[in-house]
Amino acid sequence: MIRTATIDDLDGIMAIENASFPSDAWSENAMRAELEGEHGHYVVLVDDGRIAGYAGLRHLAGGRDSDVQTIAVSADARGAGHGRALLTELLSTAVARRAREVFLEVRADNPVAEALYSSEGFVEIGRRERYYQPDDIDAVVMKLDLRHRHHEARRDDEPR
Repeated sequence: MIRTATIDDLDGIMAIENASFPSDAWSENAMRAELEGEHGHYVVLVDDGRIAGYAGLRHLAGGRDSDVQTIAVSADARGAGHGRALLTELLSTAVARRAREVFLEVRADNPVAEALYSSEGFVEIGRRERYYQPDDIDAVVMKLDLRHRHHEARRDDEPR
């Protein structure tokens, strides 16, 4: 089950954050600020009564674009489509907020995540060298045009 995250989920989120991103995890204060911020929308994946993943989207009111801030799934819950489900939830939120485009950065050394984003229609638009510190890993900047995605979905739904 995916639901909106609350501040009560912070401990569960931070456990996954620290395990998933050992060298560059967000601090608890940074994550708290994201959960409490007015421009963010965070969700958690609850599996068997525990938080098994989380994801966040930033969208300024009235803005035309959204940014995927983070997606992470606990190691024991990976490979079951949970990352895709979390991404789909964020994209639905972006559509509901009338975003035209969604942007994200992904570590260049994370081909599984990059493949997930590509399979959902994101395309690489650039790179940020040595973005992820302290590992000196490049960020692959990706963009999804929601207008094109919506148009394609409607075309597929038309009678043949």
